[in-house]
Amino acid sequence: MQDRPVLGGSSSSEIRVHVGGADHSGKRPNARETGILEELRLENHVRNPQRCASLWDLLLWEWATREPNLSLYLNTYVHDAEAEANRILAANALQVTTERRFRFEGRLFIDCTGDGSLGAAAGAEYRVGREGKREFGETMAPDLPDNYTLGNSLLFQTRDVGRPARFDPPAWAYDFPDDSCFGPKRLPHKTSQGFWWVEWGGVLDTIKDDEAIRDELLKILFGVWDHIKNHGEHGAENLVLDWVGVLPGKRESRRLMGDYVLTEHDLVESKVFEDAVAYGGWPIDLHPPKGFYDPEPPCAFLELRDVYSIPLRSLYSRNLANLLFAGRNISASHAAMGSTRVMGTGAVMGQAVGTAAALCLELACTPRDLYPAHINALQQTLLRDDCFIPGFRNQDEHDLARAAQAAASSAAEGCEPAQVLSGVARSQADSTHMWKSDEAAGLPQWLQLEWPQPVVADSVYITFDTGLSRALTLTQEDGFHSRMIPGPQPECVRDYSLLAVTDGGEETLAKVSGNCQRRRMHRFPPKAIKTLRLVVEATNGDPCARVFEIRLYRENP
Repeated sequence: MQDRPVLGGSSSSEIRVHVGGADHSGKRPNARETGILEELRLENHVRNPQRCASLWDLLLWEWATREPNLSLYLNTYVHDAEAEANRILAANALQVTTERRFRFEGRLFIDCTGDGSLGAAAGAEYRVGREGKREFGETMAPDLPDNYTLGNSLLFQTRDVGRPARFDPPAWAYDFPDDSCFGPKRLPHKTSQGFWWVEWGGVLDTIKDDEAIRDELLKILFGVWDHIKNHGEHGAENLVLDWVGVLPGKRESRRLMGDYVLTEHDLVESKVFEDAVAYGGWPIDLHPPKGFYDPEPPCAFLELRDVYSIPLRSLYSRNLANLLFAGRNISASHAAMGSTRVMGTGAVMGQAVGTAAALCLELACTPRDLYPAHINALQQTLLRDDCFIPGFRNQDEHDLARAAQAAASSAAEGCEPAQVLSGVARSQADSTHMWKSDEAAGLPQWLQLEWPQPVVADSVYITFDTGLSRALTLTQEDGFHSRMIPGPQPECVRDYSLLAVTDGGEETLAKVSGNCQRRRMHRFPPKAIKTLRLVVEATNGDPCARVFEIRLYRENP
């Protein structure tokens, strides 16, 4: 269920914030989120080079609706929930476009509403506001607790029409005649995406007062644009407004409480939890509650030395046994939420709780029951599905590749073929964790796995390199976009063949051309394989073949 007509939340065409995450917009190499989010980003980068926000909406819609086990309800919001004892029985929802009312029953529920709407309606414990320093000893907490939150923002987009263009502000817009009206570090300038510091509402209720907050933000936004166009030299003579947001981008409201409350200390210390299932790395990014009208700078930034892990215990309710959650409403302090709230981090949490829910259904247990008894199964499933969990590596007993010996036609120094069996599918400080062919050898190149005795398998998973050292996201900010490589990422293998040596000789399992994705799965009838060979015939531009991981399974005994 999604309460808007499009998917994507704050990244959608309605709000147009780019997806930020652990890589801190490319400033922390090899930290970009993989899994489902990486698949979507790579696909969008190929199909949407013009950076159309609506095409991103439609890509998300396409990928959701093509899933056979997923039913999508847009324009549908939860207004009530039925609970008994410590379980949710049903969620009641209204679809505003059709005036239809629904009652959704379920064994498990996942609240990714941002506002914690389902959890609050069902009686889940939650918090609003800022903890005082005394509770967790956090350096970024205020001295005393309060109900203040981060505010909401409205963005806008501009277009250069190639000639001077006049702007007459509406009568309701605020008047900002000089730069002193904006406070410290809020200097307006020529922009393609607006300003995140056009923010307000943190001293109000960002849920119940959302309409009033939007109206105030529109007055501020048009006042800022009037200043840029009509007060001073800002290089905006030829610019016009091309789009104005009317749906505020919300940063904070309720936080649902789990068995563990993630704090500033966990992030700063890069803590590795035994039940880690996701990770983050965006700085702790807190904004003053009065937003645009606050005399303080528009944000307080605490850089983190490394990524941090997020425990499963922060992703399910402490008092409702069948409720999980992901996004900005997870079990975290206000200070920790300043980092966990960004969309890339929310996406990997979403994949983690979706996988956790599937495992709970398979085992007929609750989310709390997964730790410690089944946490390894959950973690290994996430790693298999190309998620990254700091401090964990592939130890999947079902992966037949772990017993193989690796060889290759050539290898660059530090990128030997055995690296594809290291259990880590991205480069880190300790190792490249990648087979990379010798550049001088050219292409094609091959990588193979060989077993002492044939192994029966029917599935191969391959993880290629897609440039995790760079930022990759849809953004309307021209300067940020200029740091990305358009189209398929050049490191990614484009054309390849997958061959198997069996008792019957060599046969081709798959032949692919035009690939742009990092993770590829190939399934075939069960075979007793002596040698598995990947032949890389071409990349999307890089002179070397690059592979992070190969896995081999018997998925259908």
